Amino acid sequence: MSTIATDYERTDIGSIQIAPEVIEVIAGLATVEVQGVAGMSGGFAGGIAELLGRKNLSKGVKVEVGQREAAVDVSIIVEFGNRIPDIASEIQRNVKRSIETMTGLHVVEVNVHIHDVHFKVADKTDEEDIFQRVK
Repeated sequence: MSTIATDYERTDIGSIQIAPEVIEVIAGLATVEVQGVAGMSGGFAGGIAELLGRKNLSKGVKVEVGQREAAVDVSIIVEFGNRIPDIASEIQRNVKRSIETMTGLHVVEVNVHIHDVHFKVADKTDEEDIFQRVK
């Protein structure tokens, strides 16, 4: 597998090429759609997490694309209180379905890496409400 655009399909009038960055964006979108995903991790070499970031949809996604197949790794942050195996399975299904539907490539694997757990912070009004009850 390579990480450069390869001829995916040849037609009578030319070829169709799908760049790995396209697959990364599709995988990123399919990942953040899953309930319980707080965001994408900054990547495999570390970095700052981007919670529910839609600025760089390929952040935390690594793909290897061949002629007819693709392998995907996604690094995520989960929201506290969710069952991690369920979230990971749903990500695998959603990423595989999205890539195969949009590109026609066969997805041979989707690896999900959990890098962190995000805890929801209480709203300021909730904190003020609690403070008022304590008085």
